Amino acid sequence: MRRFFLTIFLLAALGALGIGAAGLWWVNQPLRLPAPSVDLSIEPGTTPRGIAQAVADTGVDVPPQLLYWWFRFSGQDRQMRAGSYELERGITPRTLLSVLVRGEEATRSIVLVEGWNIRQVRAALAKADQLKAETVGLTDEELMTRLGRAGQHPEGRFFPDTYTYSKGSTDFALLQRAMRAMDKKLEAAWAARASGVALKTPDEALILASIVEKETGKAQDRAEISAVFHNRLRMGMPLQTDPTVIYGMGQRFDGNLRKKDLQTDTPWNTYTRNGLPPTPIAMPGKAALLAAVQPAQSKSLYFVSRGDGTSQFSSSLDEHNKAVNRYQRGTTDPNQRSGQ
Repeated sequence: MRRFFLTIFLLAALGALGIGAAGLWWVNQPLRLPAPSVDLSIEPGTTPRGIAQAVADTGVDVPPQLLYWWFRFSGQDRQMRAGSYELERGITPRTLLSVLVRGEEATRSIVLVEGWNIRQVRAALAKADQLKAETVGLTDEELMTRLGRAGQHPEGRFFPDTYTYSKGSTDFALLQRAMRAMDKKLEAAWAARASGVALKTPDEALILASIVEKETGKAQDRAEISAVFHNRLRMGMPLQTDPTVIYGMGQRFDGNLRKKDLQTDTPWNTYTRNGLPPTPIAMPGKAALLAAVQPAQSKSLYFVSRGDGTSQFSSSLDEHNKAVNRYQRGTTDPNQRSGQ
């Protein structure tokens, strides 16, 4: 009788070892997916059994009950997180559990580029992969109202940066993040402003920064370009900056800026109107924000492109005309003069 019970015990032990070995083998085997990658969405509050079923519902060839028992056996079944995941070929039950426990959600990214205007921002969001479009169809005014900024122009109010987001996130949520980021960057820049700047408010700093952003070809010129505009503001001179004219033309701009465009008045035409335009004209980056509030110590009133991305600065119209002739017209004839 003792030998009989010993035999039964040994058989049971061997069976348990066999099951354990089979289980160890299974959790390390790649799951069969219906495609190279599969989207898995786990809603908050989903039970471990529900998560196992959700995996099977995506088309993954796995018995949900077996997957559930693996979750239970691991002791981590209550640590799995809700979210949007992307399962790729080669994933095993073990790595699947690790992904769910660590909350390694599938993410995408979008780059909002320094110098972009609001039309370009919204167009990029509309094309972004796996980003839910909640703002398409809203006017700029309706968008800003929904963002809690009723009456505020959207231009320049979003910080240019690379933003990552989970699949299923909304364009509205991303714009909220970009708006909060710009608020913080602008606040920090304004707090670091130099004494005696020709700006009265953070909004004026944002407007000037957007102009500096559009006018800068090389990073080292930003502070000097800012100084030109500060000097002009102090003297009451028109800023006469082409990017503001182009912005005011909107979609009428065809790539060529003509004399009649400089003479056609719009709220943003800094040839026909003194002072800063009413709104920013683009999204300035951090460097442009700082340049706007920390201009170089300079008496320059003019600048012209050298053709290599850098600018030639002048403190008098005569010097400026010579620079224009040299760098823009390819002549040193002092009788050929440029306009202001």
